[in-house]
Amino acid sequence: MEYASLPPGKLTTTQAAMACGVDPSTIRDWVRRGILTRCGGSPRRPIYRVQDVIAAKTAPKPSRPGQRSRVNTA
Repeated sequence: MEYASLPPGKLTTTQAAMACGVDPSTIRDWVRRGILTRCGGSPRRPIYRVQDVIAAKTAPKPSRPGQRSRVNTA
């Protein structure tokens, strides 16, 4: 169940994912990795600030050990 209404400038996990063009699991991963922080809500239904979501989308993502790197072949 989603929130009935949110304060202006706040997004749910699903809304943040749609705004970034990623899956909700990616948003949760960004939180776990410290790229994005929650600004309220509950543990099961966090809320994020729009500014934080935009900053997380453009932030450089640290790689994990053993992670395959993307190589552009163009």
